[in-house]
Amino acid sequence: MAEQSRILAVLGPTNTGKTHYAIERMLGYPTGVIGLPLRLLAREVYDKIVAIRGPSVVALVTGEERIVPERTKYWVCTVEAMPEGMGADFVAVDEIQLCADPERGHVFTDRLLKMRGLRETQFLGAQTMRPTIAALVPGVVFLGRERMSQLTYVGPRKISKMPARSAIVGFSVDNVYAIAELLRRQKGGAAVVMGALSPRTRNAQVDLYQNGDVDYLVATDAIGMGLNLDINHVAFSSLTKFDGLRMRQLAPNELAQIAGRAGRGMSHGTFGVTGEAPDLPDEVARAIMDHRFTPIRKLEWRNSDLAFGSVDGLIGALEARPQHELLSRGREADDLRALRALSEQAEIRARAGDGPSVRLLWDVCRVPDFRGISPAEHAGLLGVIYNDLHEKGRISEDWLARQVRRIDRTDGDIDTLSTRLAYIRTWTYVAQRKGWVEDENHWRGATRAVEDRLSDALHERLTQRFVDRRTSVLLRRLKQKEAMVAEVNESGEVTVEGEFVGRLEGFRFIQDKGAAGQEAKTVAQASLQALAPHFHLKADRFYNAPDTEIDFTEQGGLMWGTDAVGKLTAGADPLKPQAVAFVDDEAGADVAAKVQRRLQHFIDRKIATLFEPLLNIQRDETLTGQARGFGFRMVENFGIIPRGDVADEVKALDQDARGALRKHGVRFGQFTVFMPLLLKPAPTRLRLVLWSLANGLEEFPEAPPPGLVTVPAGDAGAAPRSYHAMSGYRAAGERAIRIDMLERLADMLRTEDSRAGFEAKADMLSITGMTLEQFADLMQGLGYRAERGEREKVKPVDKAMADPAAKEAPAPEGAADTVAEAIPDEGSAPVAAEPSDAAKVPADIPAESEGELPPGTTPDAAESDSAPEIEVFYTFSWAQKPRGKRPQQDRKPRGKGKPAKGKPRGPQDKGAKSYSSKPQKKDRIDPDNPFAAALMGLKDKS
Repeated sequence: MAEQSRILAVLGPTNTGKTHYAIERMLGYPTGVIGLPLRLLAREVYDKIVAIRGPSVVALVTGEERIVPERTKYWVCTVEAMPEGMGADFVAVDEIQLCADPERGHVFTDRLLKMRGLRETQFLGAQTMRPTIAALVPGVVFLGRERMSQLTYVGPRKISKMPARSAIVGFSVDNVYAIAELLRRQKGGAAVVMGALSPRTRNAQVDLYQNGDVDYLVATDAIGMGLNLDINHVAFSSLTKFDGLRMRQLAPNELAQIAGRAGRGMSHGTFGVTGEAPDLPDEVARAIMDHRFTPIRKLEWRNSDLAFGSVDGLIGALEARPQHELLSRGREADDLRALRALSEQAEIRARAGDGPSVRLLWDVCRVPDFRGISPAEHAGLLGVIYNDLHEKGRISEDWLARQVRRIDRTDGDIDTLSTRLAYIRTWTYVAQRKGWVEDENHWRGATRAVEDRLSDALHERLTQRFVDRRTSVLLRRLKQKEAMVAEVNESGEVTVEGEFVGRLEGFRFIQDKGAAGQEAKTVAQASLQALAPHFHLKADRFYNAPDTEIDFTEQGGLMWGTDAVGKLTAGADPLKPQAVAFVDDEAGADVAAKVQRRLQHFIDRKIATLFEPLLNIQRDETLTGQARGFGFRMVENFGIIPRGDVADEVKALDQDARGALRKHGVRFGQFTVFMPLLLKPAPTRLRLVLWSLANGLEEFPEAPPPGLVTVPAGDAGAAPRSYHAMSGYRAAGERAIRIDMLERLADMLRTEDSRAGFEAKADMLSITGMTLEQFADLMQGLGYRAERGEREKVKPVDKAMADPAAKEAPAPEGAADTVAEAIPDEGSAPVAAEPSDAAKVPADIPAESEGELPPGTTPDAAESDSAPEIEVFYTFSWAQKPRGKRPQQDRKPRGKGKPAKGKPRGPQDKGAKSYSSKPQKKDRIDPDNPFAAALMGLKDKS
């Protein structure tokens, strides 16, 4: 006696292991068929069974994919593609509650009513189907399954505060893309899963999420159909969807189907809303958590007993009404809509005149409208296919090749690639139909290859747009607490796990500016963690680096090569600045201390080397008294003091004190007391930095370019006080002159009569490198009066002829001999004489007699031709009153006789004279006095 077939209805909420239970039961029988709601889920189950039993006994049949080994025992199919009449031992239909779906419900209802296994049949789904199944399936046994984890509603939550391992559900492509873009900016990225994706693209996106490359998933309601993912939280971005005809609210059981994806296995899950979705009513949220929903009362149905005698008969059979009260005729499906459209074409109606032709027409009409352009466009394509099949028995290969070749392109954006994928799915479906193409294996492989290429390209575009690969990699490493490998190239670019994260400048990490928000935090955390070993290695290398690799900037920065590693700050002593290291806190205190010590060593040695003459004064114990005090003044002023600022101190120094200071290189100039060795470019740069630090300047002035005698003085109010002196220059007029060259100029001026006045010599202009106008401005800046004048320029030859001394001077001895030597001996070759001015006149122009003018030339014209050349000259004289001495009229007279008050003392009022046996004391003029030249001029006049 044959074993009686058992029918089970395994019902329960999500995460109860219903599908897993069905697979185990099927593999316990010799043969079996399982129907699943999605091509994606069918592929997942197929891979799982292949892993257990091997690929030689497992078949995968969907509308667009067909893998059927010769020794097939187990069939994994979409519900629409389930083979009928095979007589398998086991049959299962998953998600049986889709019997109520307006679009596909009639297919599930047909399987509920007709598909049976020889030994066992299972219907897997929600508890809402229990009363309907009980009424329509006699002898069914119900097996309840309890959820293995709890599901809790947590209310609204912003996307920016969404927890990791969350799925955000949208119900339109635009909504899904917008959410994914937002997650990329704030969370580093998201994987995208939609029902329209090919299995290859979907699996690649799911792998991003499952592997931890991203912590967020953005999906349509396709995830509610059995996709088993590690989701902790599900958030609805909307509570409405377009069902093909209108926008409608999602029913509580539909929300529960999606929300139930949270909390897989024994892990509890949560669900909520986000974005513009309103908060769920308490009763709806409670119903989802308790799995209590209104039972399904009506199932979608369509007649499956079709009559193929004629087109009209077929349409009539499809429009038949159900006989059971629990069944309702579904909405007009795409295949019936296409049949109606094709039946109105005369050519097709004429071809479909017999049963086989009508059956062929119905098979063609069942090609899904993957493209979704319009019903008319879809019907036109089906018409071409039907005509080829009816007339030739096969679809034209040339036409099919053109269609596939036009789609086989991987350029374009996400929308373009998605459209091409929809198009190729049509041809993949056509190639899977037996007998429709000449070479089935070729076209199945060709269309599958194109789909794979497009799928890979779409996955790449989705990842590029919605996933920050760098952030995802770093997040995964941080989460797994794995040691990350950082690499720093010669230019300082830092890569962590192969991803560029920023630059290492010295001992500070400069993060990539392209990162923002959560991405920036992740990059910073991962980078500094990975760079920790590099900081220590670099600090060791820096500590052992020679001083030649380190330098200071004119703004007080400290550089190691091209990297800023610290700065100088003012110390207690102007010559002892403190080095502050630029080191990230994450590098550690040891690294910071080592870098700071090395910088301090560098600047201390640099000051000791460049300011050695100055520091020798400070260390010289033999300097005493006024010499030692003046030496400290030199140290405080970095080796340069304008003489006017220390005139009294200089005057008080005796010759021994001056000699002791001169041994250290101090020069007492007329304008400046300075140390020539400290005027070199390197000490000057350092002196300006130290002086700027000591004076607390925010912006340090730059040192003048080396080698220039004069530089523009600039705005007197803009330059800090003492800037020119510290840079080794003295401002005079519009330009500043180097102090050592100014002293050379002062030596020249000392020989001139500064009271009567003098003109600039060529040597004066030469050492200053100035024009006469610039020199005049310089002299005025030094306290001289410059009087401009004009005169006739005297040529050197004319000057010599006009000099009477030259005319009356007797011929020097030997002149006759010289003249004699110029006369050639008789018979010798004549010596060519220098031609006179007259001899230089061309032969064709007659020489004019002395005193005669050329013909036609008036005396006035001759005078105008020989007009004298005018030159500008300046006369310089001392303009300032000498410091320390009063004018003659203000000075009190010596002796008994006194002139009247306010009356100048004349020569006749010399007063009484006194006599002494000592030699007469002469007024001594200090040659170092800046006014020595003027005083000497006054003395000479006296």
